[in-house]
Amino acid sequence: MRGFTVRGSESPGSRAKGVRSSPEGAEPIDEIVESGRSPLDSIVRDGARRMLQAALESEVDAFLEEHAAMLDERGRRRVVRNGYLPSREVATGAGILEVSQPRVRDKASIGDERIVFSSKILPPYLRKSRSMEELIPWLYLKGVSTGDFGQALESLIGPSAKGFSPNVIVRLKERWGGEYDEWSRRDLTGKQYVYVWADGIHVRIRLEDPANPKQCLLVVMGATADGQKELIAVIDGVRESKQSWLELLLDLKNRGLSIPPTIAVADGALGFWAALREAYPTTREQRCWVHKTANVMNVMPKAIQPKAKADLHQIWLAETREMANKAFDHFLAKYGAKYEAACASLAKDRDVLLAFYDFPAEHWSHLRTTNPIESTFATIRLRHRRTKGSGSRKASLAMMYKLAESAARRWRRLNGSHQLTLVIQGRIFTDGVLQNAA
Repeated sequence: MRGFTVRGSESPGSRAKGVRSSPEGAEPIDEIVESGRSPLDSIVRDGARRMLQAALESEVDAFLEEHAAMLDERGRRRVVRNGYLPSREVATGAGILEVSQPRVRDKASIGDERIVFSSKILPPYLRKSRSMEELIPWLYLKGVSTGDFGQALESLIGPSAKGFSPNVIVRLKERWGGEYDEWSRRDLTGKQYVYVWADGIHVRIRLEDPANPKQCLLVVMGATADGQKELIAVIDGVRESKQSWLELLLDLKNRGLSIPPTIAVADGALGFWAALREAYPTTREQRCWVHKTANVMNVMPKAIQPKAKADLHQIWLAETREMANKAFDHFLAKYGAKYEAACASLAKDRDVLLAFYDFPAEHWSHLRTTNPIESTFATIRLRHRRTKGSGSRKASLAMMYKLAESAARRWRRLNGSHQLTLVIQGRIFTDGVLQNAA
């Protein structure tokens, strides 16, 4: 790629007059200052434009070189440069860049198979870079209304932020809905999720049935055999009922997810566990410690909650199941007489709260909680608080899907992901340690 120099040379005369020079083709610095724009932003934008133009030129040169051996009947090159396409503006993270894409022509005779050039850097009709496509749902999910997008984007990429009117945002949301529909019907044949997390996200809808303004989004995430987290499903259900969860799980099976997860992590919602036992009866159960702690604290006085929470931590942070059971018994003995309801809530789920001890110790931090879902979709709750609900159920689903798609790039693999192969093989772990085969 050809280089470029942003720093312009200054002549003695320009210094005497206090005029700063600018790169060739860029606006004079004094004009930029007078317009109220930042000189640094303008220089960066011009440099990005030059780099993009140089990259397009280099891409075409490489394409022509690749086809240099192709000659016509007169012995001349068949594939040649043919001027430029009309210039167009592209919205990028560096601002609005105006570029002219070189055009390529194949002089083949009629009937011959023509060589067609298609830029990988700047595909046809591209008007927004990938970063801008991700910026729009991010702003939307942060609570920016469609009417305020112009002002927000003008602050970010400059006053020439065209193509981002409220109507464009509405069309983008419709497109997200189409992408969600296609994703929710994808084939899952051959997929295997060793661990799964499930949770219900409750949101408000403003513009649909006033008698039922609440919507429950059922979310399932999974860890693949190589330890990568993936979003498996997002649908809306009737609260967190067994029927809604069962419909989701059976749909996954019908689309090819026939291999049952080894263990599922969820809160105490009975609907999910009842549906799981019917759809995947061999999958083990692990209750979320974060939800269980909240349930126990809800029926204890606030004054005692800090000490009680510290005692609960002693249970799930214990190094062995035996030590966890001792801490469990200690909690029940300490608080059972005064806070019977809290201890009953804890005691009934003892086995499924301690199931993680039968899995690799490296995975315990992942298996003790539904935090992979909670942390990812905390943003959706923030938007609903700011905007007092989504416009429709379809908008909620599309927002959830786009949020997960963007967040997935930052999801890290499970700790000790190599241990998942042993879990799949059915190897036995005791207190997180692999046991030698008999």
